[in-house]
Amino acid sequence: MVAVTVFGGYRGAGKTTLVNHLLRHADGVKLAELVNEFGDLPIDADLIKGQSDNVISISGGCVCCSFGSDLVGALMDLPQMSPEIDHVLIEASGVALPGSIADTVSLLSAYRLDSVAVVADASTVVSRAADRFVGDTVERQLEAADLVILNKVDLVDRADLDALLEFTGQKAPRARTVSVRQGQVPIEVLLSHEPPIRNVPPRAPSHPHLHLDDPYLRLAAHLAPLGSARAFAQALAAPALGLLRAKGFVDNVDGSRDLIQVVGARWTVSPAPDTPGPARLVCIGIRERMSENAINDLIAAHAASNEMLLQGETPP
Repeated sequence: MVAVTVFGGYRGAGKTTLVNHLLRHADGVKLAELVNEFGDLPIDADLIKGQSDNVISISGGCVCCSFGSDLVGALMDLPQMSPEIDHVLIEASGVALPGSIADTVSLLSAYRLDSVAVVADASTVVSRAADRFVGDTVERQLEAADLVILNKVDLVDRADLDALLEFTGQKAPRARTVSVRQGQVPIEVLLSHEPPIRNVPPRAPSHPHLHLDDPYLRLAAHLAPLGSARAFAQALAAPALGLLRAKGFVDNVDGSRDLIQVVGARWTVSPAPDTPGPARLVCIGIRERMSENAINDLIAAHAASNEMLLQGETPP
């Protein structure tokens, strides 16, 4: 299945800047961006390599397609494109509800909803949410988010930023908030494609390897077999861990292997056949909020539950 990220947010929040940043730093991931129309072209001119019908070719093998009023039709056409698309970005209009778009994607068997990312302008989101004309839409956009991209944080002072993080936590209770400037978010935070997962150095399960990339903390570890992939994925989504995203392969008691993916409070588990090498996990979070110790303890606890299952005991 092809992963889909839905980008929402009110007009002026910075969605287009964010998407252009992703296209410019796709790093070999072939992205397809779906937009409502080309009337106000959202792609930076220097990225465009050519245009044919309703498809714009972008550097790096990416494309931008308009879907008009037929989003489902556009998604159905994408698998016929060459080269194949790795990940789809759907940029919702400023008045659209990304949650409704995400529900539509979930109905299509060829696609997997990766996340809903909602962009908010740090200097205006509180006033927009209180506006009697657009406030309800803004609040519903935030409510549907797995990730809130709090953009333009350079326009507010530290005290206001702390209050904004509390505000987004209230308005988007399932989401994790990422504070950025000019829409500059690492692609591995926003998208499920992460090539480095194939090159995690061997480490003991309880001693993950750290990759420092301020302000983000990236943690990678090989995993011993775990008691339950679903229980482990659900536990990784707990707010106390402070994770933005986690992805990994988990070996089960019966010898099968599952792929787990976590974005904010959203988690999925699916079969992962034909994945060579040891089971492994990659976690990404904000350095100030991600708890390395809690993740280590979680890995150890689920490995212990597997040992109990193998011995015929019932985990607590």
